[in-house]
Amino acid sequence: MIASIAVAVAAAVLLMPVAWPGRARRRLRGLRMSGDPPVAAGRRARLVSAAGIGLGVAGLVGTGWGLVAGAVAAVVAERLLRRREPPHLRKERLAATADLPLGADLLAAALRAGAPLDRAAGAVAEALGGPLGSRLERTARSLRLGAEPAEAWAHLAGVTGAERLIAATVRSSASGGALAGALGRLADDLRADRAVAAEAAAQRAGVLIVLPLGLCFLPAFLLAGLVPILISVLADVL
Repeated sequence: MIASIAVAVAAAVLLMPVAWPGRARRRLRGLRMSGDPPVAAGRRARLVSAAGIGLGVAGLVGTGWGLVAGAVAAVVAERLLRRREPPHLRKERLAATADLPLGADLLAAALRAGAPLDRAAGAVAEALGGPLGSRLERTARSLRLGAEPAEAWAHLAGVTGAERLIAATVRSSASGGALAGALGRLADDLRADRAVAAEAAAQRAGVLIVLPLGLCFLPAFLLAGLVPILISVLADVL
């Protein structure tokens, strides 16, 4: 009885968007109109997925222990899904990482032209746009409002390579050293790191491509090459 109820509820939870597509679309439209942040929507999806997994496990186990196993499975699934980076955040992070070398070059050029750091960050943000541009815009706004450099440039945290840019700006504000040269060198280093990463990815792709061929070739070689020879040798010996 418990197993049947759990399976029915799990199926209802997982198939709800398919069974009532119009209702699902209305709910999604309402979420967009209400302005809910993507984080809240992701949290709801994570909880629904974890609940569906827990109910499915409870239905498969059955009896009273199924409820315990389902609860444990739901908690474990929710923890694992929480650690997974949402797709929209990963897309934004990768886009910001790709624009970071160009952003560092533009910042260096604006500083060499004599612009203050806050105006340089704002101009680069307007020129770049995208995820990195929005982060730089928040940084420029914080600098104009008198925030500390570490606090203002912390808006770039999470972007791969941005920790070096943050360290350079904080070090320059503390020592009074020229920042444009450091940003130019940083842009060159980021491009070099990207080239090395691309080359390593290409080498890994070559290995991954050859591996299935090897797995298919080795059994074929054994069956077509060695097995007939062994059979003939054993036939002559026996």
